[in-house]
Amino acid sequence: MSTITSINPANGEAIQTYDLHSDQTVETMLDQAQKCWLSWKKVPMSERAQLMRKASDVLKSQKELYARTMTLEMGKTYRSAIAEVEKCAWVCEYYADHAGQFLADEIIETDATKSGICYQPLGVILAVMPWNYPLWQVFRFAAPALMAGNVGVLKHASNVPESALKIQEVFSLAGFPAGAFQTLLINSNQVDAIIKNPIVKAVTLTGSEGAGAAVASIAAKHLKKSVLELGGSDPYLILEDADLEHAAGQCTQSRLLNAGQSCIGAKRFIAVEPVYDEFLELFTQKMQQATVGDPMKEVDLGPMARTDLREEVHAQVQKSVKMGAKIILGGKLPSGPGSFYYPTILTDIEPGMPAYHEEIFGPVASVFKARDEEDAVRIANDSSFGLGACVFTQDIKRGEDIAKNKLNAGCCFVNAFVKSDPRLPFGGINRSGYGRELSHLGIREFVNTKTFYIQ
Repeated sequence: MSTITSINPANGEAIQTYDLHSDQTVETMLDQAQKCWLSWKKVPMSERAQLMRKASDVLKSQKELYARTMTLEMGKTYRSAIAEVEKCAWVCEYYADHAGQFLADEIIETDATKSGICYQPLGVILAVMPWNYPLWQVFRFAAPALMAGNVGVLKHASNVPESALKIQEVFSLAGFPAGAFQTLLINSNQVDAIIKNPIVKAVTLTGSEGAGAAVASIAAKHLKKSVLELGGSDPYLILEDADLEHAAGQCTQSRLLNAGQSCIGAKRFIAVEPVYDEFLELFTQKMQQATVGDPMKEVDLGPMARTDLREEVHAQVQKSVKMGAKIILGGKLPSGPGSFYYPTILTDIEPGMPAYHEEIFGPVASVFKARDEEDAVRIANDSSFGLGACVFTQDIKRGEDIAKNKLNAGCCFVNAFVKSDPRLPFGGINRSGYGRELSHLGIREFVNTKTFYIQ
């Protein structure tokens, strides 16, 4: 039987080894999911909401346990892991409170006696999820999917198996029926067969461009819907009238969040020429002040999730430097155990460099100098991605116009770093994926929007 072993990225030591589910076991679990769905879809919304609130209660009562699991498996700071568990509880409560409203029948006046739209669940939904937010990425899918009357099966990243099992545990402890949410401990090469299985009606993936393209192509071949939330290289514009102290603080916080391993973390910082030098100085000071160390302690960032991921980031930095980029801060591999990487700032970045075109999934900031607002917008939009973007200016109307009409991304913020919120839709365009999670739009991704017409 195949196994996977979780590794603590802070010290490189093995945590636990898990047996993977065989293809036969997966088939049995999918059959259980289908049987559960046939009854779950008939459960009144009020009863689903009751169970979802209990899931929130479980998360809050066990938040230290779940936070510690995430910190040990992928290295996020314990402080941020606690916040992640609390956010998962929030999304459960949000959909418990609002799913009924979001999926209520809509009456539309036509020449019929009665006509309109109703929303009905699709069935078993497969979620393929990443390691960087082991609980949040899953709960932001699972809460709306289950409230809509679907059931879920999860293929989580191989380095966070205990987190994956803990998610199934939450729903079990909350009283959801067996099969409503199941974690599949499987290899990536088993995913194709699951998508092809007639029981599975749709798939959602958060991850890399390559993984997204592979999953979406299989789903499309079998005429199944997919929602993709992929990478990002989010630009942050700092205009001449920005509050630079505030901007530098927000930029630092966004870039170092989760040790830089966030798809909506700020990646590219574009300051207009009049304030470039001052912003760079402030930004460098704040990045330099960040503490790195044992994620169970009060530090700003822990290790990266795996050593191979750190090596990838360092290779991108080295290649950019060889092509002419300048290191302002960091840029060196630390010695000692663990997959740590110190905050790094690059400048003098030109097209063709990895720091210009690629997503750097670690605590590395690419800083650009723009002539003016128009040039800053041009640089920001010169990307194959389109997940998040931000602009700093004290002219709120100007900022709103840039965010709404000029920046090409799914989530555009003014004077605050980009973050997800259950009340707002989340997702990207271009190579950052398609579809939306969260809000009323998220819960409607995996339902049959059915027209009814009565004469």
